[in-house]
Amino acid sequence: MKLHKLIKIPIYFKIIAFFHENPASIDTPRGVAAWTGENRQDVKKALLKLAELKVLTAHKVSSTTAYSFTRNSKLIAQIDSAIKKERQEGERS
Repeated sequence: MKLHKLIKIPIYFKIIAFFHENPASIDTPRGVAAWTGENRQDVKKALLKLAELKVLTAHKVSSTTAYSFTRNSKLIAQIDSAIKKERQEGERS
């Protein structure tokens, strides 16, 4: 699934926006679930998908995995544009 379609799904939007607004953050599924108010299992699935798409980087440490935001400036620019567009569309609804 492409980024512009994923960002329309609320859980993906929340996660992408969280990391975009906090680019130095490294967090676990539990932490991201707390920040977004979403179910941990749903967050875990979304994090895996976002890591697969290179939006996030997975850092495996012993028995847990933490995630951080991409450092790819081209992808960050695409994400910034998609977030702004999604927020504008939300304001019009």
